[in-house]
Amino acid sequence: MISIHLEHNIVYTVAEGKLSDEDYDRLIPLLEEKIKSFGIIRWYFEMQEFEGWSLSAAWQDLKFDFRNNEKLERIAMVGDKKWEKELTLLMKPFTGASIKYFDLTQKDEAKNWIRKIAN
Repeated sequence: MISIHLEHNIVYTVAEGKLSDEDYDRLIPLLEEKIKSFGIIRWYFEMQEFEGWSLSAAWQDLKFDFRNNEKLERIAMVGDKKWEKELTLLMKPFTGASIKYFDLTQKDEAKNWIRKIAN
């Protein structure tokens, strides 16, 4: 399940359990609309009791990321598991976005970083 909150050019998501096609059927159009409106977006992705993606949801995510590589400015990955931190490191070569991992105890810091005006 995914919950979504939109604020200007920032998309805040909280993922719980395993993300499905239905989650991405809701999320992708919102991300694309934000890109259409602002050109470049930032994405806060918080993982709570996160179990990953169904295979087809992971494919939707991957297609979106490749299609919009230059339109993602920053991605804050927030979680509490070692594999979530490693996932962040694995993503870095595949995106033009600044991507940073934060522990769940650092949610406020992650939100401040995602909002920070680029220098």
